[in-house]
Amino acid sequence: MADLRDDPHDSDSTSAAGDLDPPPEPPAAEPAATATATATPASSAERAATLLAAHPVIDGHNSLAPTLLRRRAAGHSHDLEQGENFLDTDMPRIRAGALGAQFWSLQVADDADDEDRAVSTTLELIDVVRDLIASCPESLRLALGAGDLADARHCGRVASFLGPVSGRAIGGSLATLRAFHFLGVRVLALAGARWADDGLTRFGQEAVREMNRLGVLVDLSGASGETVRATLAVTKAPAMFSHSAAGALTADPGNVPDEILALLGANAGVCMVSFDPALIHRDGRAPAVSAVADHVERVRDVAGPQCVGLAGTYGREADAPRTAGLEDTSCYPRLITELLDRGWDDTQITDLTWGNAARVVRDAEFLARAAQGRRPASTATIEELDDVRR
Repeated sequence: MADLRDDPHDSDSTSAAGDLDPPPEPPAAEPAATATATATPASSAERAATLLAAHPVIDGHNSLAPTLLRRRAAGHSHDLEQGENFLDTDMPRIRAGALGAQFWSLQVADDADDEDRAVSTTLELIDVVRDLIASCPESLRLALGAGDLADARHCGRVASFLGPVSGRAIGGSLATLRAFHFLGVRVLALAGARWADDGLTRFGQEAVREMNRLGVLVDLSGASGETVRATLAVTKAPAMFSHSAAGALTADPGNVPDEILALLGANAGVCMVSFDPALIHRDGRAPAVSAVADHVERVRDVAGPQCVGLAGTYGREADAPRTAGLEDTSCYPRLITELLDRGWDDTQITDLTWGNAARVVRDAEFLARAAQGRRPASTATIEELDDVRR
């Protein structure tokens, strides 16, 4: 071993005849070159990968369940674990995209006006998502609250929330809302509910209060401006837009104008910025990653950095319109790389991907525990509050 041998250059040693001359001293290192090599900064793509490994994406909206329900009726199946090309969501691409938590949409089609049918369809969608989770026990884990977010993350699973559910699926019954909560639903979208059409009726206000008591997040994506303002005036818990973008950049009913984003900031809620090309550009051109980044920055600048998140709006078939560069669930790192290139720091990125949405879940859960100690389950009916018949 080197530490047991005599120093070959010891001055007390003498060389025998014919010995080789001692080797010359190696040249001194060049400090300037070494310093330059060790100080080479990581690329934005490398930084994105490092950040996402520690703080993966919480995605606000994936419509795979309705897609699979339609395909099931046609006799098709989907292997989420192995992956198939006809859909944009599977576990190989989820892992490549560093997705850590998913809100699985349970929303029924817009033309499903029959409330009884909306309830039964929602139950079928819950069954679809629970089947998905059961089929991928090493990849997915049902999430009912903030603790499950952390647990799933620590063991390498994707925390899976049930919801948003369509508001019209509860009809005019708070008992139905509580039943959905019992089944694991944690988000309810107000758009389409008869009591949240243009503002909130008295029953709608009571429904929001009951959602606060249960810890069910209020989803305002697609709701009218009057409904959003009325809801933010009633709710004590932070609200969310599960899949919207900045209305100032793209005029679309599904997007959020600056005035509402400012109110969302005061509410400490979160707008999960959608990658849906229909919400990003309206000029007929296929939008790209940079356009989504523009929307993310607009929401951040108006609502505040604590109020912005991401919603890939995936779960669709392969021939659906796509934002270039964000075609499937493997593509989140491309957006994070774009934002890093624009000067976002590590804290802003980790709040965007994980921190903001996790805080909203945690705050809603905390407020629910407090409300349950003060307020029993509401027995109010739509008949007595809104003077309507079922």
